Amino acid sequence: MGEGEGAVERSPAAMKAGERLRQAREAQGLDLAEVAARTRIPQRHLEAIETSNFSQLPSTTYAMGFGRSYARAVGVDEVALARDLRHELDVSYQRREPKPDLQPHAPPRLPSRGLANGGLIAGAVILVLLALWFGTSLLRGGDTPPAQQATAESELGVMPVPAASPAVAAPAAPVTGSQVTLTATDEVWVRVYDAAGKTLMQKTMSAGERYDVPLDASGPMINVGRPDKLAVTINGSSVAPLGSGARPIKDIGVSAQALRARDGGATPAAAAAGTGDATVPAAPQG
Repeated sequence: MGEGEGAVERSPAAMKAGERLRQAREAQGLDLAEVAARTRIPQRHLEAIETSNFSQLPSTTYAMGFGRSYARAVGVDEVALARDLRHELDVSYQRREPKPDLQPHAPPRLPSRGLANGGLIAGAVILVLLALWFGTSLLRGGDTPPAQQATAESELGVMPVPAASPAVAAPAAPVTGSQVTLTATDEVWVRVYDAAGKTLMQKTMSAGERYDVPLDASGPMINVGRPDKLAVTINGSSVAPLGSGARPIKDIGVSAQALRARDGGATPAAAAAGTGDATVPAAPQG
């Protein structure tokens, strides 16, 4: 029997998501390095998806984003592959039920009778001392009562100094300004960061999810794979889209001042088709 005879070819439905991606890649004569160059995804992450080694990926969100980008690069049905990949991820990341604690617990230890009696005696002594301190002057060495001290000072012409009234702290000034809100119209990957490069928010937003850009953020900017899936408002009023969705954008200001300057009176359609899009490396996106 020749080599390979008798081998049963597996149908695509019986393959895992990673095997289908690898088969599609090999059918096109591509290696992983070429797919990595197309998708801007590290090759080690592509290898982890092909072998279903999901523990090598940062999170399930990244696994879904990388898998969908890989599927688009090799012409595999993105929706079907994402469904199968999500099922595999749910099985792989399923948490184990904690084992019941079977160790016997020692009964609580009670104090001895002598220790309990000693505590009662000490408490009684403390109560007696407190009564003597507040009720008499025996333990205070004959201190002059406050009323007598005030009378003596008045006879000597000493004027009492009024107690300083506590300073009332001024209420903090409320933070005011124009609130910029980002609302996802579909699953979309978004990163918001300030002028120093500090990340304020980075995640894959679900449809209908909102994010308010902090009013005190210094020069906030955005990096988004599909700007057409992100609605932008200032104090509830819509502004022009950040991009047409033809390509990702990066380093686009999302402060109220930057958005109004970018809007410049242009219609939303013109702003979406204008020069606001900036080509950037692709990132996980919905």
